[in-house]
Amino acid sequence: MSIPVEGNRAVFVSIGLRDTATKTKTNKQKKNNPRKLPGAVCSVSNKPASRHIVPASLIAVGFKIWSSSVSQMPKNSKVTQREHSNEHVTESVADLLALEEPVDYKSSALNVGGVPLPPRKNKGVEEPQDSGEERPAWNSKLQYILAQVGFSVGLGNVWRFPYLCQKNGGGAYLIPYFILLIIIGIPLFFLELAAGQSIRQGSIGVWNYVCPRLGGIGFSSCMVCFFVGLYYNVIIGWSIFYFFKSFQYPLPWSECPLVKNGSLSIVEPECDKSSATTYFWYREALDISNSISESGGLNWRMTLCLLAAWIVVGMAMIKGIQSSGKVMYFSSLFPYVVLLCFLVRGLLLRGAVDGIAHMFTPRLEKMLEPQVWREAATQVFFALGLGFGGVIAFSSYNKQDNNCHFDAALVSIINFVTSVLATLVVFAVLGFKANLMNEKCVVDNAEKIMGYLNSNVLSHDLIPPHVNFSHLTVQDYTEMYGVIRTVREGSFSELGLEPCQLEDELNKAVQGTGLAFIAFTEAMTHFPGSPFWSVMFFLMLINLGLGSMIGTMEGIITPIVDTFKVRKEIFTVCCCTLAFLIGLLFVQRSGNYFVTMFDDYSATLPLTIVVILENISVAWFYGTEKFMQDLTEMLGFRPSCFYFYMWKYVSPLCLVVLMFTSIIQMGLSPPGYSAWNEETASERFQSYPPWALGMCFTLITLAMLPVPVVFIARQFHLLSDGSNTLSVSYKKGRMMMKDMSNLEDNDETRFILSKVPSEAPSPMPNHRSYLGPEGPSSLETTNTSPNGRYGTGYLMPTTPESQL
Repeated sequence: MSIPVEGNRAVFVSIGLRDTATKTKTNKQKKNNPRKLPGAVCSVSNKPASRHIVPASLIAVGFKIWSSSVSQMPKNSKVTQREHSNEHVTESVADLLALEEPVDYKSSALNVGGVPLPPRKNKGVEEPQDSGEERPAWNSKLQYILAQVGFSVGLGNVWRFPYLCQKNGGGAYLIPYFILLIIIGIPLFFLELAAGQSIRQGSIGVWNYVCPRLGGIGFSSCMVCFFVGLYYNVIIGWSIFYFFKSFQYPLPWSECPLVKNGSLSIVEPECDKSSATTYFWYREALDISNSISESGGLNWRMTLCLLAAWIVVGMAMIKGIQSSGKVMYFSSLFPYVVLLCFLVRGLLLRGAVDGIAHMFTPRLEKMLEPQVWREAATQVFFALGLGFGGVIAFSSYNKQDNNCHFDAALVSIINFVTSVLATLVVFAVLGFKANLMNEKCVVDNAEKIMGYLNSNVLSHDLIPPHVNFSHLTVQDYTEMYGVIRTVREGSFSELGLEPCQLEDELNKAVQGTGLAFIAFTEAMTHFPGSPFWSVMFFLMLINLGLGSMIGTMEGIITPIVDTFKVRKEIFTVCCCTLAFLIGLLFVQRSGNYFVTMFDDYSATLPLTIVVILENISVAWFYGTEKFMQDLTEMLGFRPSCFYFYMWKYVSPLCLVVLMFTSIIQMGLSPPGYSAWNEETASERFQSYPPWALGMCFTLITLAMLPVPVVFIARQFHLLSDGSNTLSVSYKKGRMMMKDMSNLEDNDETRFILSKVPSEAPSPMPNHRSYLGPEGPSSLETTNTSPNGRYGTGYLMPTTPESQL
């Protein structure tokens, strides 16, 4: 690396090492250059100086390191002991000054000609990055895009978006959703992609670098990922249970079971009062208790399914992106195959058009309601996985010249199109189900009317002459219902007749588990070949959940491994094991109530605050203009000024409004849950007991606690922020200098850090010798730098004092 000094011209000394990779020179350069000597080289060159002044103390440190590289080392040196070892060793500058210099000194020799070493052959492996280790990389751009799509497209696209669309104005809901996707979703998604790709660290390392005092953002992100992963994998376990139950005909939830009552067989009362699919979900699958206070013990079948789910996730994550990337080819693409199959099959069903027409009939007056915009913003926020850390983790394995701007727009649009596709599928199937339920309603009420006619409660004159009870249509029943209601206006309610309107059935929209495990499963029982469609549907849910779980776990594993240098395989196994043990909370008979609690309180508010802090730390602490310049150098073009204003003003304002509306909504809604009552076979709202309220508060507190803790610790210097911390990482035949964590303003050690993209955790990877959160940017390119790819440079101690 080159260290500039004040003045018009400056002298630089570069030390490179054997096997150092450099840029390929032209034939002309090769002819003019003298023969290169093996080992270290020292080159002197003239370059324009920057505005920074190098302190004399730093020059002394630099010269000490340089001079020791060509001197005889002690026999007990760590390098001498590990000269032939392939292990990575990291030593501090203090060790170096204590004659523990990690340099390949045996082959060191000076070459004053300033000739860089020949490039080291790369056998299909990515260049090592700042830690001196080879950071894994995606095998292809397609694999990376599928990973981001698999993470962002999850269960919420299938069972949350259609519900919100139906609830908030049908087709009119798409307008506020798309607007908020443009002004919040894509800019913030682009921000996270760019930060991860440029710094090449997980969420902890990224936010420690951008703003050390807000370094707790990364830890909070990991906490939220852990909480969400705990209950999200339970849903995958539920899908696994239904998947294996689908391999039988008829489907076990198609009819109510019979129970023996003496010599008679009667329908199970709880099932008779609800429905076959509702009974199977609450009693056969969950075996649910009546309240959250009644544990009821473990549900052993769901415990085994949860164990299977964590084994699948662990196997997919065990080798990092080398294993999870291959899983993504199936888990990301298969759901689209199933959705397209369901769409084609659904459109051929009777009543499918009614469901789709009801879905997209716009109710424009809904757009004036603030609640609609709040829910649209929340859905945009969670649909893209903002704040979880998975987006940053995946992008950190990219090459630094990757066009992440294109990736942000592509993944966001794919996510939106997937939500619309899932909505079409859901309402095509629900339209078919609504027609079946409406016809059943007509038959049941026609029998009541015939009973009233036979008992002379109603006169035969009230029945239109063209009505045929043996072939009664919905239109005939509607006409007959209207006549009876008009004539018997005073006593009509005593008859107990229902209007049987298709619109009423379509308005019974459900979301979440109610849609996937009750409404949709009931509709599939009426499909020809229902077991096949059931297997396909739940296999799709498993893959949707698995893609999101891989991203969520990557948001935990990548930053922890990057920060604490633990072995990824061991940490992955330990993390999955711990999560399974804690997850036993969710497979009790009362476990479904805890899933609701975690879903409501562990993610929504904490993630909103995390993303607000991410946006503010980049736009206001690091600097939007500087970040734009970093992107210009990384991407090769300057992103639109649209992003500048979104990051600096619009997105933070929208996020703050969303945060306060979420807090208000949380305060206005009484904290509680829907409990299943076995006697009435229905749900009823119950408030959380005091201990459960304390648990809700604890979830929010634990998720946000790292932010103030890290801020206070670094504000009062109780925790090192990494400034003035240098280390040298070396492997056999290779050395490079780096800092171990974050750097702040006026940090002298920053001037002897590397400037190459694969070495320095900097958002300005291309051709910059210095970068700090507040430091100026240098636009000088050094394509022909004699330092080589991992060279280190510093001033000669003989530099005239006038140039300092």
